[in-house]
Amino acid sequence: MAVEVQSMIFETKVEQVIQRTHDTKSFRFKKPEGWDHLAGQWMYVSLKIDGNEARKHFTISSSPTENYLEFTKKIRDSDFSQALNRLKGGEWVKLEGPFGSFYFSGQYPKIGMLSGGIGITPLRSICKYCTDKKLSTDIVMLYSNKTSDDIVFRDQFEEMQRQNPHIRVMNVLTREPSWQGLKGHIDAKMIKEQIPDHNERVFYICGPPQMVSEMQDILTEELGMPDSKVKVEYFTGYER
Repeated sequence: MAVEVQSMIFETKVEQVIQRTHDTKSFRFKKPEGWDHLAGQWMYVSLKIDGNEARKHFTISSSPTENYLEFTKKIRDSDFSQALNRLKGGEWVKLEGPFGSFYFSGQYPKIGMLSGGIGITPLRSICKYCTDKKLSTDIVMLYSNKTSDDIVFRDQFEEMQRQNPHIRVMNVLTREPSWQGLKGHIDAKMIKEQIPDHNERVFYICGPPQMVSEMQDILTEELGMPDSKVKVEYFTGYER
């Protein structure tokens, strides 16, 4: 059943900038009175670049249970990304949201998550929401990155797993031969081995468009899961 929340537009200032990895930062704002979002939704963020207002959309990486708003971005070479990279705190921004149907609010007993890179942001929100709400939802995630230095929210997910016995996060690395965990690209064999009850779960897939399409095909074509049990979010504009 669809759940709707009211969107709003407001001007605010950057409260905090947090370095998450060597090339990824989180940008945090005070949550305004009346704001409500569902775990996994996104919002528009407007900045002033050379005196002009520029707007992009970003997933809200903070959970509805947290007392702030936050989005997390991999810093690229684009003008918008570099403008974000220069933020130190106190700068003007305009936020508009929330939007999106890729969310979780406790509607499924068992979910699977497949993610890559900065596509982890909505899934971080969902996992934190389930942990804070002490939901019994059983979550298993495969999270793909190139190296261990690229794992966003690594410490946070480790802490969530300590707090929440229903969450299991497995990092999968493609370019670190010495890694002791899962290696290579996520495929049908890995999903069957690591999530043997995949047919009992609703899957949330988020990451680069090509990865999302591949994961969707693996679940529906190779593993025979119905489309209704696969939810996707494409991180378009990866270079923005």
